[in-house]
Amino acid sequence: RNSLLLLGKENMGLKGKLIVSLEVKCGGHSVHDIFHTNTHHLPNISPSKLKHFEIHEGEIGKIGSVVSWKYYEDGKEMFCKSVIEAIDPPKNSITWKAIEGHLLELYNSFNVITSCEHWTTIALVYEKKTEDTPKPLAFLDYFVGLTKDVEGHLLKK
Repeated sequence: RNSLLLLGKENMGLKGKLIVSLEVKCGGHSVHDIFHTNTHHLPNISPSKLKHFEIHEGEIGKIGSVVSWKYYEDGKEMFCKSVIEAIDPPKNSITWKAIEGHLLELYNSFNVITSCEHWTTIALVYEKKTEDTPKPLAFLDYFVGLTKDVEGHLLKK
């Protein structure tokens, strides 16, 4: 049985935040290890969600590193280039800021914050370009699926 907690907040303006927390049976530190230092293994762990991961500048898991992702959202291939903006080791947390790609067609800014303590929490912090821009629920669903694939992979070990 998976436990899931979803919180959403949008003020009257264009800024919003969606947070989902998942209970993971393999321990949050293991999920964080995949997201933080073994990110390059994600296309093998979850080929239906992630096609390609590449480091362009810096090293994986270091602030300022620039990476790109080719991923599938709702069956469509998408692209995102991001920079690691912050790392909080005690919380097993990483903040990725989108700097290029499909997300920035709809949003002025888009950050993904993962933290993996007892639960794995994914926070999407964004600013919509217009009031009509949808909340990034499909992208949140993508990250939930990716996290479940990582959990399944770790439980098989």
